[in-house]
Amino acid sequence: MTSESFTRPGALDLSGLGRTSAAPAAGGQSRGAAQGSYVVDVTEANFQQEVVERSITVPVVVDFWAEWCEPCKQLSPILERLSAEYAGRFVLAKIDVDQNPRIAQSAGVQSIPLVVAVVRGQLVPLFQGALPEAQVRQFIDELLRLAVSQGVTGTAEPAGSVAEDAELVRDPRYADADAAMERGDIDGAISAFEKLLQQAPGDAEAKRGLAQVRLLSRVRDFQPAQVQAEAAAKPDDAQAQCAAADLEVVGGHLEDGFARLIDAVRRTAGDERNAIRMHLLELFDAVGAEDERVMKARRLLSTALF
Repeated sequence: MTSESFTRPGALDLSGLGRTSAAPAAGGQSRGAAQGSYVVDVTEANFQQEVVERSITVPVVVDFWAEWCEPCKQLSPILERLSAEYAGRFVLAKIDVDQNPRIAQSAGVQSIPLVVAVVRGQLVPLFQGALPEAQVRQFIDELLRLAVSQGVTGTAEPAGSVAEDAELVRDPRYADADAAMERGDIDGAISAFEKLLQQAPGDAEAKRGLAQVRLLSRVRDFQPAQVQAEAAAKPDDAQAQCAAADLEVVGGHLEDGFARLIDAVRRTAGDERNAIRMHLLELFDAVGAEDERVMKARRLLSTALF
């Protein structure tokens, strides 16, 4: 199974930051409201949908295992526990090699447990054998950084959630922006949201959507290691700190990103300080004013400013 064989066109998903243009049908629940797990059993029948197509919007970690494999019985619970802890930032696809020999053969599986990932249809080798949880977590964190660098920032719905069955109604005002995001046209989505705000400056949903796609536009060409190194070397540089905060927020580490910029506000003055403050406010817009982490960070920012 080569990376070329995985390649498929797809769309970007910003649901990890909380925006959705879909409203629940009458009597329904909003996305993410139901309980469930982020683990799916994969076979030849659903491989394309559950692994290849899903990987366009969220990283898929693939666990090759078998009933007779004792190391698999040590590793699988760790992967399942981490999938729950990361709450949809990756999906765990479990493939029984005895039941799905063609997939195992195509993937070149020679021994198990074997863990790989798929991001935007591309195969990403992770590790082989049963590793301690701390090491597995390091591999997952590095995978998520890679996913962010490739614009894969979605959050999966838990299996069995009400959202899978509820009919969702799109708000037609956001049709152009949604269509642009679905085809991966970030610049087109920015233009669509800007047009909406020219017509209705008070549209909070459009403001949030614009902040989100601008954020994704900024991070799409980032090299995470370089961004982090520059931020560490230049603690008072507004551009370096804002870039690192963008990476943290898109990666789901909202509180870390907010704290970074609030600390930078405390250390800086003048134009640098104002640039950092304005950047932080745009990140607040991207996440949403009702988010508890945003409300907490706003209070801390006020303290830092005054």
